[in-house]
Amino acid sequence: MNQLTKGIFQRFSDNPILTKDIWPYEINSVFNPGSILLEDGSTLLFCRVEDKTGKSHLTKAISKDGLHHWKIDENPTFLPNYDIHDSWGVEDPRITYLEELKKYAIVYTAYGKPGPSVALTLTKDFIHFERMGTILQADDKDAALFPKKIKGRYVMVHRPRTDSGSHMWISYSNDLIHWGDNKPMIETRAGSFWDANKIGLATPPIETEGGWLVLYHGVKNTSAGAVYRIGLALFDLENPEICIKRGAEWVFAPETFYERVGDVGNVVFPCGYVILSDRDTIHLYYGAADTCIGVAMGKISNMLAWLHEQ
Repeated sequence: MNQLTKGIFQRFSDNPILTKDIWPYEINSVFNPGSILLEDGSTLLFCRVEDKTGKSHLTKAISKDGLHHWKIDENPTFLPNYDIHDSWGVEDPRITYLEELKKYAIVYTAYGKPGPSVALTLTKDFIHFERMGTILQADDKDAALFPKKIKGRYVMVHRPRTDSGSHMWISYSNDLIHWGDNKPMIETRAGSFWDANKIGLATPPIETEGGWLVLYHGVKNTSAGAVYRIGLALFDLENPEICIKRGAEWVFAPETFYERVGDVGNVVFPCGYVILSDRDTIHLYYGAADTCIGVAMGKISNMLAWLHEQ
């Protein structure tokens, strides 16, 4: 393991695991993948792929161990509809398995003239897709569903841009299409904090006995540009808009060359994870500098222990 990060997460020694150089068709970059553990134990990444027009689409890659020998679709897996909402591309998917529906719910950013909006598609096999369309209008992004209903309703975290800034919100729905009862979850912190300028959900929430564990990204604007880092927060199981704990420090940040130098430098941006068979170890998949994909290993128990020490 790479020991640059000695705390919560350790980078895989063979990072980056996916780059444009191994892609089966010509692209500019690959980054910000959603992820899911399949029934056979394989890991599926749903990767954001930027072509040479600058627009993004989604392509799946599958590996038996989630680290090596990725099998990548020969052509784009999921293209935009090219309507007003996604005419400029589809971006940053986050995947949740909905047991009640026996389907994977993919929440992604649809990018078009109105700005970024939240869109949803359902699938059983990542071949056939049931497009639900735009479910939250622009300017909104960084969204993912909780893995189960709470008090009989679907729940989603998202990041609308409002007059007060770019904060994390939570919304509820009976049918996955119509969303309301919007409430703030956590806001940016003023001053020199690492998450002072923008925050947004990183990966779908993780259910633990002590609450919903949430990884989120924070942005700090510096004289050299923005820096994207990852922090942790814990939310109440029955009322997930209530924050129980929020770490003051970041737990994962750009350190390596491939995270610091790229199309957008100084960015680590996870959109997905898989939890291994011990129900504790996770593989965290992230975009590095908007150019390639890396993976870092951590443990849920260590994240919770760190939060409770805050």
